[in-house]
Amino acid sequence: MPSFDVVSEVNKVEVRNALDQANKEVSTRYDFKGSDARIEFNDKEVTLYADTEFQLDQVNDILVNKLSKRAVDVRSLDYGKLEKVSGNKVKKVLKIKEGLDSDLAKKIVKLLKDSKMKVQASIQGEAVRVSGAKRDVLQEAIALLKKDIANDLENGAPLQFNNFRD
Repeated sequence: MPSFDVVSEVNKVEVRNALDQANKEVSTRYDFKGSDARIEFNDKEVTLYADTEFQLDQVNDILVNKLSKRAVDVRSLDYGKLEKVSGNKVKKVLKIKEGLDSDLAKKIVKLLKDSKMKVQASIQGEAVRVSGAKRDVLQEAIALLKKDIANDLENGAPLQFNNFRD
């Protein structure tokens, strides 16, 4: 029975490369000379540091630009609130969202059931497995999900379709 998985993943290598490029640009830009503007990255979150809120917004713009050039979907970043550090310095923590949360997984399953397509969708951890009798039906399901969920800019999520099996 043909099937595929709907997941939401981020390529960590591309994220690391984009962060390295952003840090290099921040360190060489004239308007950041003598400031403590930088970007730090650990496994699940990115932390932006700057002297002022305006500089923090500039660092964020540089980061978003580098991520989008590296084909990393910026909708996978969950922005935290602005925090004051020692003195006038500020920081912002961005969490990297991976995996489908339960609400989005339920929305995907409901969308596929309401479409009256001959596919079965089941939630498996942080992924949704979609199976059907024919490959063409699965390709229609992928097109439907791309149109309704992946392209929804306000509350959509970056979706990938992998493990396509015949």
